[in-house]
Amino acid sequence: MSLRRTLTAVTLTASALILTACSSDGNGGADGDGQTAGGDSAYGLATEGVLVVATEGTYRPFSYHEGGSGDLVGYDVEVVEAVAEKLDLEIKFQETQWDAIFAGLEAGRFDVIANQVSINPQREEAYLFSTPYTVSPGVIVVAEGTTDIAGLDDLAGKTTAQSLTSNWGTIAEDAGANVESVEGWAQAVALLEQGRVDATVNDKLTFLDYAKEHPDSPVTIAAELDEVSLNAFAFGKDKEDLVTAFDEALDELEADGTLAELGEKYFGADVSQ
Repeated sequence: MSLRRTLTAVTLTASALILTACSSDGNGGADGDGQTAGGDSAYGLATEGVLVVATEGTYRPFSYHEGGSGDLVGYDVEVVEAVAEKLDLEIKFQETQWDAIFAGLEAGRFDVIANQVSINPQREEAYLFSTPYTVSPGVIVVAEGTTDIAGLDDLAGKTTAQSLTSNWGTIAEDAGANVESVEGWAQAVALLEQGRVDATVNDKLTFLDYAKEHPDSPVTIAAELDEVSLNAFAFGKDKEDLVTAFDEALDELEADGTLAELGEKYFGADVSQ
């Protein structure tokens, strides 16, 4: 057993003991179905048995609507659905623009973000994270025929399209790029195709899926970065028990091959490693 799984097991055992002790307390403890006197579930959910998940719904192939208006689907959607099933929770998606998604989490409008949230030191100070379920390098995407951008150093003075709250936006700014703010990949690649920006720094998996769906798009990868994005589910600081439960579920989904199968479905490879 890995050290992380051992620690998870210890944490779960401790949590179970605490809940058992609370259930015996007739003055404000948990009742028989795990509901606490304050109305929260054992995982700190606002509604007993319901996991409220924030996601963009416009971020293919991670979270999007099939055919533009069909059911919400995607890699992140199916992974969090599989986790919720393991935890025996109903799931409710709340579609939210990326630039407002963390504010919504802080305000308690949802329990978790499932939208390829990259782990970085600043976010770790403000939020809790699950075990990463996606690992992907960053890339610089440019218009075909571009010859003056071959690495991060070449972005100095160039204009890139980025979401300002993403890791990739920070990387572009640190490289000296003039960053034009966008809501996500769809806007970034549209500006690039229109010739209104010089490049965008983004996730390789996102680009590969876009290239597969739009083989005639005049954009290409100019460089692959050393930076690797570790993407995980994000939670408020008060959701320690929920994070522990998510990690246990993700361990099971890795062991039974579910994560690998979902990676193959959307990317042709296991992207959880």
